[in-house]
This record gives sequence, C-alpha cells and structure tokens, in this order.
Amino acid sequence: MFLEILALIVVGVLFGIVTGLTPGVHINLVSAILVTISPFLLKFLDPFSLVMFVIAMAITHSFLDFIPSVFLGVPEPETAVSVMPAHRMLLEGQGFEAVKLTAIGSLLAVICCIALMPLLIIVMPLLYGKISKFIGYILIIAVLFIIFREKTWDKKFWAFFVFSMAGILGVLALNFPSLNEPLFPLLSGMFGISMLVTSLQNNAVIPKQRTTEHIVVSKKLMSASTASGTVAGALVGLLPGLGPAQATIIGSLFVGGIETIGTVGYLMMQGSINVVNFVVSVATFFTIDKVRNGAVVAVQQIIGKISLSQMLMILAGTLLVAGIATFLTVKIVRIFSKIVEKLNYKLLSLSIIALIVVLCIVLSGFVGLLVLAVSTAIGIIPIVLGIEKNHSMGCILLPVIFYFVL
Repeated sequence: MFLEILALIVVGVLFGIVTGLTPGVHINLVSAILVTISPFLLKFLDPFSLVMFVIAMAITHSFLDFIPSVFLGVPEPETAVSVMPAHRMLLEGQGFEAVKLTAIGSLLAVICCIALMPLLIIVMPLLYGKISKFIGYILIIAVLFIIFREKTWDKKFWAFFVFSMAGILGVLALNFPSLNEPLFPLLSGMFGISMLVTSLQNNAVIPKQRTTEHIVVSKKLMSASTASGTVAGALVGLLPGLGPAQATIIGSLFVGGIETIGTVGYLMMQGSINVVNFVVSVATFFTIDKVRNGAVVAVQQIIGKISLSQMLMILAGTLLVAGIATFLTVKIVRIFSKIVEKLNYKLLSLSIIALIVVLCIVLSGFVGLLVLAVSTAIGIIPIVLGIEKNHSMGCILLPVIFYFVL
C-alpha cells in the first residue's frame, strides 16, 4: 500500500510537470478525464492511492504553471493577475527571479498552512456561512479601493470604465449557454495577447536573463507576503464562487495595497495564494463536505469521504510534493530562461498568439474567439493609459459580486 502510494505520488508529480508547463491545459481538465477513467483504474489501484496521485499532480501544477505564464504569456485563472509584474521582470532580464519568487512563496505557504491546519479544521466549520454573506460587499470595497487608488480623476474614470467593460464581458461570457471554457478566452485576451501585442508594438526584445542563485528578501516582506497570501488563499478555499484572482485583491488589502509590498512581495503572495487555495479546498471537503475546484471534485468522486488518518497522509504528501515541486520549478525555469533569451521575441510572440487563437477555437469555439478579441481590446486599455492592469479582473470579479449580492 505504502509503495503504491509513493509510486502514484511520483507519477502525479510527472503529470503535474506536463500540465503545468503546457499552455491551455488546466488541472480541472485532467481531473475530469481521470474521473471518467477511474472505474477502470480502481480495478488495479487502491482509491486512496489514486487520490494521492491527484494531490501530487495538483500541487506540482500549482508551482509550475507560473513558468508558461511568465515566459509565454499564457495565463490561467490562478496566475492571470501575476502575469503583468512577472512579464515586466522578464523584459528586465529577471524572469528566473520572478518564477523563483512564486516558488518560494508557494513553499512557505504550504509549511504555514500545514502548521495552521489544526486551527483551520476547528475554525472553518464555524466561519462557513457567516463570512459568505458579506464577501460580495468585501469585494465591492476592494474594487472601489483599487479604482480610487489611481492618482488622477481621469485615471479613476478609465479604471472604472475598464472594470465595467471587463465585468460586463465576463457576465456575458460566463452565462453564454454554448460557450465552453469561457475563462480561457477571457483571461488569455485580458492578460496574455494584450501584453504580447503591446510588446510587439513597442518592439520589445527579451534581454539576457540572469539566474540569481540568492534572492535577498527581508524577513518582514517575506512574512507579510506569505501571511497575506495564506489568509486570502484560505478564505477563497473556504468560500464558494471565489478563486485566486479574488484572493489577490483581498490579500493586497491586508498589506495596504500592492505598492506596499512591491513586485517581489506581490509575486510571493501570488505563489502563496495558489497552493493554499488548493490545500484549504481539500480541508474544506474534509471538514464541511464542500468541494471548491475540479481536482477536489475528482477526490470526492474517487473516495467519497476523507477520514482523519487519510487527511494526515494527504498533508504529509503535500509537504513532500511541495519540496519536490520547488526543486523542479527552479531547475526547469533555469532551462527556460536560457532558451527564451536566444529566441526571436517577435516570432515567439506571434507564435504564442497563434497558439492561443488555435486553443481558443478548440476549447471554446468561434464564440470564444469573439470573446478573445473583445477581451484583448479591453486588456490593451490599461497598458496604453498607464492604469493598473488589475482593473481587467472585473471579468471575474463582477460576476462573483453578482453571485453573492443579487
């Protein structure tokens, strides 16, 4: 049994590498396929061993999916809001550091989250249902805070305009009956193609990438970023309808705004949110029998219910996989950083845009292609006007606000 679990953890890590590095392949898609074939697999494997495969794959994926987001500009829901600061670092020759910071934040958050798990298991059932009734209003306050943080009234107006247009597009896309995978064209346009098009227009060139072995981060910044990411990730892992994008907004409020922690702290916080969101989603399933993402749905379908001893094994496996994934992320991003500086950036950008368009047609059809075009146009506005890119997250925030308030 132990050797079978260990073997499936290794296989899960390998699958997580593939899903994390492949643009457009989300962990939810792989989990759905796994659920479909699980009756066949369970003839040969213990159900809990298969659960550990899912856990290992999801944790590894959450570490590695920052690499294509940073170097290829193809965001997923979990990484979309980090693309802009990380892409800026890439164009400054610091793509390696950008991904390494997210990996550090993820590892620290796993350690912190597991250390706090006894408290979370006790508190989560008490909080559930009490906080959810206020989350819509919390998000409204967060949105207003971000909009009014713009320095001039002209920028405040355009921030509101971008948020509104992105929000309306998000509401339409997420509720369009024949549109599959609506988040892919929404986020790929807002945060992927819009940046690539702007970089092409500005004749951007990827400079030589440095691979700094030691990144100096103050203990205060590290603590603030990890703590805010852990708390925000825990909240969205507990509450329905929220994801890492909303957690980033909430987490930035805890530290007094993104400018307070800077790009370094922001990327560490984003890495923290990603992995904590998943770990707490598993704990949410264990404590109140609620599922919050596709991977946990797969766990539910395979095993039905998690016992205390199984939860302890999941936490031990999570810590093991997090350590392995941190090592793999640093090693793989070192290779990426060496390759990308030798490529023709214009040709690379055009190839990525073509890849996104093809993936959009395959995953979301021609309606998705229309959404991709509109979201790209909206995503260009903040870059041109010099306002925060976060306003484009209205495409997810406004539908979520409507979900909780209306």
